[in-house]
Amino acid sequence: MKKFRLTTVILIAFLTVTVGCTKAGSNLSTGTVIKSVNVDSVTATLSNNTGQLKQGEQEITLAFTDSSGKPVDVGAVLLNFHMPAMGSMAAMNDAATFTTTEKPGVYRGKVNISIAGEWQGQLGYEGPAGKGKTTFSVTAR
Repeated sequence: MKKFRLTTVILIAFLTVTVGCTKAGSNLSTGTVIKSVNVDSVTATLSNNTGQLKQGEQEITLAFTDSSGKPVDVGAVLLNFHMPAMGSMAAMNDAATFTTTEKPGVYRGKVNISIAGEWQGQLGYEGPAGKGKTTFSVTAR
């Protein structure tokens, strides 16, 4: 009987923690803004936990909003970081990979920035909000 009570208490505690973590995780934070750019009728905001793109592997968030700040589902997104050839150094392209989240218009991504320096972000989307693309400058430290 004591073993049954202990197991029940542990199970209830586990479920309470699991449900609490799930609810907390559903309120996605987009982090600190690295760069915001207008793409046709939407604003795309690139962010991460530090507000700074850095050399190496990192997680990023890309969020799309309309002019009133409401999230916009843009469908498929593409973000490539391009550094043109300089001297004997070949051009570099570091593509981000994204997954959708439960929050419309918010995408979680990963990218591995090869070297610190000035990069051109090449951003595009296609989906319910139509098609859009733009480029922007961003510095990786």
